[in-house]
Amino acid sequence: QVQFVESGGGLVQPGGSLRLSCKASGTIFRIYGAAWYRQAPGYQRELVAQITRAGRTNYADSVKGRFTISRDITGDTVYLQMNSLKPEDTAVYYCIAAAGPFTSWGQGTQVTVSS
Repeated sequence: QVQFVESGGGLVQPGGSLRLSCKASGTIFRIYGAAWYRQAPGYQRELVAQITRAGRTNYADSVKGRFTISRDITGDTVYLQMNSLKPEDTAVYYCIAAAGPFTSWGQGTQVTVSS
């Protein structure tokens, strides 16, 4: 009854910035909690950032101070602002979000950080 669609990935040079979006569709319920994960080839998927219903945020140590997770005030989109990107940030980024009683993953968006 709900799907989350990620966008905003791409190729960026080290030190650059990208903003990922995770947008809900197919539901009238707002997103109240969400997290971003990433997975690089040969590595396990890891939690990058999360935001709770109360608006609290949590970040992996590797991205703290560089990445920011936020929620649209209307509740239909979650963002991941990524600054000061490093080559080790290269991965497929996935959004998991909760809207009403539904929780689902997005399809993933590729982020490549390279000179």
